[in-house]
Amino acid sequence: MFTLDNLFLLLTGLLAAYLCWYFWQRYSQNKALHNLYYLMGFAVLLVSGLLLIFLGLGILASPYVLTVASLIPLGISMGVAEEYYPSWKKAFKWFAVIGFLAIAITSIGGMDALKKIAVPLFHGVAGLVIFLGPFFAKGAPKGFFWVGIGGALIGLGGIALAFLTMGSQLLFFSQQFVMLILTPLLFLMTGAFALGFARKG
Repeated sequence: MFTLDNLFLLLTGLLAAYLCWYFWQRYSQNKALHNLYYLMGFAVLLVSGLLLIFLGLGILASPYVLTVASLIPLGISMGVAEEYYPSWKKAFKWFAVIGFLAIAITSIGGMDALKKIAVPLFHGVAGLVIFLGPFFAKGAPKGFFWVGIGGALIGLGGIALAFLTMGSQLLFFSQQFVMLILTPLLFLMTGAFALGFARKG
């Protein structure tokens, strides 16, 4: 049965597919590494959206899905750091690698106490980089602030979802509320990213 959630996920997937094509074209032209990081983030978003359509929102409880989905904020934040913040991009790459490994080990290994620290920490920092980075980026195109808005949405939704997968609740983000807003939030987030990145020319 095709639901409203599936419609939002389909639209999100179409936007993610466009962004994958866009960044592959840009990488083919100039071989700039940041385009590969952006591409990684949106490729994972595309695959995640398709899995949610075919397997349902229940797969979000899987530690493997949580681990792979962490590549979305980590990939996009690494792209922002690589492109606009060269002075600390190397340190942030190490942070992202350590974060991914920490999320993978604590999630798949069932280390709930450590996962409650690792997931919000690394998701939160990556979300802040995507949120604040575009507003302070020197030489960024006009309209790039939309990427920051997308970052705010991905940070909020990601942390709320992470708390639910750990059996906790963030503020008023109950399981029912998060499931209600998740697919529209993914669509709005991806739309904001498309608006911001499309201004790069």
